[in-house]
Amino acid sequence: MQLMKTLHIIKYWLTEHPTIVNFRWSSTQSWGSTWSFLFTVIPAYLAVAVTLHLILTIFRRRRPVPLGPIPAAHSLLMALISAVIFVGILLSSAAEIRDTRWLWRRTKTTPFQWLLCFPLGTRPSGRVFFWSYVFYLSRFLHLFRTFFTILRRRRLSSFHLFNQSILIFTSFLWLEFSQSFQVLAILSSSLLYSVVYGYRFWIGVGLRGACFPLVVNCQVALLVCNLACHVGVLLLQVFKGGCNGIGAWVFNSVLNAAILLLFMKFYVKTHLKNSKVRVEVEEESSSTRWGSGLESNNEVKEN
Repeated sequence: MQLMKTLHIIKYWLTEHPTIVNFRWSSTQSWGSTWSFLFTVIPAYLAVAVTLHLILTIFRRRRPVPLGPIPAAHSLLMALISAVIFVGILLSSAAEIRDTRWLWRRTKTTPFQWLLCFPLGTRPSGRVFFWSYVFYLSRFLHLFRTFFTILRRRRLSSFHLFNQSILIFTSFLWLEFSQSFQVLAILSSSLLYSVVYGYRFWIGVGLRGACFPLVVNCQVALLVCNLACHVGVLLLQVFKGGCNGIGAWVFNSVLNAAILLLFMKFYVKTHLKNSKVRVEVEEESSSTRWGSGLESNNEVKEN
């Protein structure tokens, strides 16, 4: 009985709260929802990251800047936030399917088709878009890992900066154009983040790491899943009369293809040729308290 009551409370706060049900993406009501904000914060992020890297390079600081428990605490926070987003959008999607199933019968639309392809005319409001907005905001918290990387005197790659900037941009487009496919993208991404950041917290507090490149393997699985879903959206667009926000989807697909090519190039050059070295580095980093020592130089993007 107590378990049922607890589940009911969780469901209310994640799907039925008035703030969630009545959410609407609006430039006047939602923080960070304007184009001017987007084109200000991304250049600012790039400028701060590059400037910090240059300062450390000019002063030739060879030792890592001690960060103490901050990276581990950040990883724990991101793992918890990602888990909440995953559960929230999963329950919200189920609620939306329940409430609109009667309408889909007329168009012979299945729940899986809805997850891939929003009907034309869909507006960015309601439960699902609330969690899409939370996911968009969480992207800004991800940026702190860039500065942790720089302060630890690891190499700052243009690929990392490009990837983080694009992920913020695509999350904005999801909301701005009510883009199809975003539900599955958020489900898979938030699940990945909860695992990856949980693992980073695990090794950050000094526990033993995995004997294989877990982070990279998770990201490869995510890329394969996203590729399959993109094919599904394309088929529904061609054979089912169109999907909402298809223009933004095409633009995002081009950006994702660029990220995929860069990632696979990096993966082939680094992880396949130096897999043994990577395992040794991860094991060494796992023995460092709070993750303030060595960390794998081959850790790549968080898609």
